[in-house]
Amino acid sequence: MKGYIDSIETMGLVDGPGIRMVVFLKGCQLRCLYCHNPETWTLKDAEVITSDELVAKAQNNSSYYEHGGITFSGGEPLMQPDFLLDCLKKCKAINLHTALDTSGVGIGNYEEILTYTDLVILDIKAVTEEEYERVTGHSMAAFQMFLQALKKMQKPVWLRQVIVPGINDDEEHILKLKEYIKEIPNVEKVELLPYHLYGVEKYKKMNIPYPLDGVPAMDEEKVAKLTELLNR
Repeated sequence: MKGYIDSIETMGLVDGPGIRMVVFLKGCQLRCLYCHNPETWTLKDAEVITSDELVAKAQNNSSYYEHGGITFSGGEPLMQPDFLLDCLKKCKAINLHTALDTSGVGIGNYEEILTYTDLVILDIKAVTEEEYERVTGHSMAAFQMFLQALKKMQKPVWLRQVIVPGINDDEEHILKLKEYIKEIPNVEKVELLPYHLYGVEKYKKMNIPYPLDGVPAMDEEKVAKLTELLNR
């Protein structure tokens, strides 16, 4: 089984518990205003790798991942469901902890994929249909399908949301988010991530208009206060 990847990080520390191998798969349907990885949207310039090669790479470094594991990220890993599922099955066969870092918008087979997933790191783009379409350029319907599968499978969840000046950086939004996540079971952690400008140069090199041109990086102190409000 072959897959298309952008890159592999062998010593990841933030995308799941412990030290992890993080695999960034190519492909994504969403066009989020704050996306900093536009090079992962399509399969262009992808590295082609087999599931056996990928799992062997993880197994070779298994001593580092004893209390960690492997995380599939992107792009959007759910855009390559067959390859993802094959990798997950093979990782579980060698007792490797598996995490899925996702926006929840792929092309199906969610329940079987979640069967072999130990942790879901879910990016919450917005909490209303109007806000979701503004941020991603897409309807919320596809995300809701994944969310229903996630609720059914009862997997541990870490939630993340990027906080952007002028879009979702006010207390009203955080209180809406707080109510929204009450409906998601098994949430172990919620992280508010400050919007940054790391992707600006990539857009210039790829000759793509930057959607948030002129918007400053998010004040980290304000994010800390919003996090306090969320956890209160």
